[in-house]
Amino acid sequence: MIKVLFISQWYPNRLDKMYGLFVQKHAEAVSLYCDVKVLYVQADESIESFEMIINKKNRITEVIVYYPCRKTSFFYKAYKIKNYLKAYWKGYKEILVDDFIPDIVHVNILTRTGFIAYIIKLLKGIPYIITEHWSRYLPTRNSYKGYLRKFITRIVVKRAAAVLPVSESLKKAMLNHNLKNDNYYVVNNVVDICFFTDSITVHRNKKRIIHISCFDNEAKNVSGIVRVARKLSNIRQDFELILIGTGIDFEKTVAYSQTLNFHPGIIHFLGEKTSEEVSNWINNSDIFVLFSNYENSPVVISESLACGKPVISSNVGGISEHVNETNGMLVEAGNEAELLQKIDLMLNQFNKYDSERIKKEAKNKFSYESVGLQITEIYKNCIK
Repeated sequence: MIKVLFISQWYPNRLDKMYGLFVQKHAEAVSLYCDVKVLYVQADESIESFEMIINKKNRITEVIVYYPCRKTSFFYKAYKIKNYLKAYWKGYKEILVDDFIPDIVHVNILTRTGFIAYIIKLLKGIPYIITEHWSRYLPTRNSYKGYLRKFITRIVVKRAAAVLPVSESLKKAMLNHNLKNDNYYVVNNVVDICFFTDSITVHRNKKRIIHISCFDNEAKNVSGIVRVARKLSNIRQDFELILIGTGIDFEKTVAYSQTLNFHPGIIHFLGEKTSEEVSNWINNSDIFVLFSNYENSPVVISESLACGKPVISSNVGGISEHVNETNGMLVEAGNEAELLQKIDLMLNQFNKYDSERIKKEAKNKFSYESVGLQITEIYKNCIK
């Protein structure tokens, strides 16, 4: 069995349980076919010494090292870098117990983690691959900057055995930034098994639109969805809008919705929910809506398709690779008039979409089994 070491810039931890959850799901998918350990380091301003937590989760072992990084220090940046590297060294020594010598290192999110894997390759001869999720390379985001960052990233990407962006659009964006590698493979994010399981259907009198996000208006434009829902309620009131999630603009968005004087029962903010609860809400909805200004390959769309629900989304990032006329509609980012028209139309015809076909196609693309097997085959090629 191939032994795999996952390292990631983002990963669920005690400070944020949702941070990089999609990386954890990739590790779990791979663990169906490989022996997987995860090493993650996290800065923590509240501690004065290193703390290591070892978790056994399903089939994977997680080694999480928290390192001190108080901003009161005059040499804060140098202090943080030193502790960051020290945390990796402590965690790597723990990874090696029980004779676990990685056959391959799986990097998630550049650039620092890629540099760590590059050093391991130079010292130990262990190949590494890169999975990239970050939308910073996309023209709509354009936050991939800095000469040193670009220089190191190009080296790290070139020396990788393979690069696995989660969408075709991200692959093109990375290549446009001169991040060259002979082995690019697009690998989808994973959807939890609960989204492929039917939920108990609850009777309701209204058609239900659902939106799920981290409530960052700059990226997700939740306020745009709220405005469109208010305008739609002037035309018809046979629907309700369910919004799930929390984030930096959650309270601001709730307060903004209250100024719009919605008709009673139209809009509901539910806050954060577990995966099982989200699955139940999607299964008991009719349409999923996302109106982001920029995206990569959002998991919430994959989850909605796994539930067999049609999607209305802005046409940004890699969304058009999954949403088409058989399972939804696309609109121009920021175009509220078009979103209003498409939601109004979808409310009248969502039953015309083939729910079972949508589910089947989603399972082939986003299940743990299919994604885990695809990545494992890439490992085999890289190790050879």
